[in-house]
Amino acid sequence: MNTFKYTLVKKDENSNARLGILNVFGKEVPTPIFMPVGTQASVKFLSPQEIKEVGSHIILANTYHLWLRPGEGVIDKAGGIHKFMNYDGPILTDSGGFQVFSLAKRRKILEEGVHFRSELDGSALFLSPEKSIEIQEKIGSDIAMSFDECIPYPSDYQYVKDSTERTLRWAKRGLEAHKKENQALFGIVQGGDYEDLRSYCAKELVKMNFDGYSIGGTSVGEDKVTMYRMIEYAIKDLPEDKPRYLMGVGTVNDILEGIERGVDMFDCVLPTRIARHGTLMTSQGRINIKRNIYKEDFSPLDPECDCETCRNYSRAYLNHLFRCKEGFGMRLLSIHNLRFLLRLTEQAREALSQDRFKEFKKEIYQRYPYDERGF
Repeated sequence: MNTFKYTLVKKDENSNARLGILNVFGKEVPTPIFMPVGTQASVKFLSPQEIKEVGSHIILANTYHLWLRPGEGVIDKAGGIHKFMNYDGPILTDSGGFQVFSLAKRRKILEEGVHFRSELDGSALFLSPEKSIEIQEKIGSDIAMSFDECIPYPSDYQYVKDSTERTLRWAKRGLEAHKKENQALFGIVQGGDYEDLRSYCAKELVKMNFDGYSIGGTSVGEDKVTMYRMIEYAIKDLPEDKPRYLMGVGTVNDILEGIERGVDMFDCVLPTRIARHGTLMTSQGRINIKRNIYKEDFSPLDPECDCETCRNYSRAYLNHLFRCKEGFGMRLLSIHNLRFLLRLTEQAREALSQDRFKEFKKEIYQRYPYDERGF
C-alpha cells in the first residue's frame, strides 16, 4: 500500500503504551521502534546491509549536515538519499532545528528564520521553515520534520511562550511549503516544561493535520522527572491514529519510560557514540571493553545477544581490537549496541502483545542499576 499510515494494533491495559504498525509508503515499520542515526547518510562504521541485519526498520539522517556536505543538490542529482547511500529502507530527516540550537553563540533568530555561521568554514547561512522543507524534499527522505526552535532548559515562561508561538507559525509555513508526494511531514511539539504551553502547542499542531507528531525540547539539560513530565504534557493531546516520535532519546530507561507514556519512535547517536569509546550495553549491565579484566576473557560479549559480534567474537578479541585502535573493533562494538537497543524494542513489542509490558519493564529495571539503565 503506497501510503503513509499508522495503525494502532493494541493498547496496554495498564499504561499508555501501544503496539502499532507504521506503513511508510509500502514499507512496514513495527512500533515502538528505535531508529539508528546516520548523520551524514551513514550509520557510523555500518554498511546498509549491516543496518538491516541488526534489526533496524528505519534510520535517521541529518538535514543540517547533509545541507553543508555534500549539499542537497548533489543528493537530488543522485536520485535521492536512498540511491545515494544504497539503502532501501525508510529514512527520516530532522529539520536542522536542533543543530541551530547547538550553535547558540553563532545564531540570530528572527521571524523569517535563523541566521548563523557554518561550523565548517564560518560562512553565513540562513535556515527558514521553507528552506528546511526544500532541503528535505531534495534529500528525498520518507519522513520530514517541521522547522522549530529548540528551547533551552531552563527558560522563563514568557520566553517559552513566545518561542512556542513562533514554532507554530513556522510549522504552518513549512506545511504550506511542503509539496513532495511520498514524503510525510511531522509537526514538533514544543513548550518547555510548562503544561499549558505543551498542551496548547500539541492542540494547534493537530489542527494543522500533520502526518505525525514529534516531541521536541527534551534531553537538553533537564532532570529525568522533568523530561518524563514534558512527554506526558505533550502526548495527552495527540491523536491515537498518528505516530508519536520522541526526538534524541536512546537510553534504556528513557526508551521504556517513553513507551509507557505512548511514544512510538525514538532515535539517538548514543549507542554508536559510546561504542566508539569502548562502552557496551549488555544484558549483564554496562561493560567498558578497555578494562584489563577482559584481556584474557574468551567468553562472548553478551551471551543473551544474537548479533554478529556476540556470535563470533570474544571479549578478549574486542579488548585487543580496541586497544590497537582498529576500526573493525569500533564496527563490532557499534553493531552490538545498536542490536541491544533494537532487541529492547523488539522485546517491548512482544511484551505489549502479551499484555505484560509493566512486568517486562520491571524485569529490566531489576536487572540494571539506575546508572547503567541511563548511561
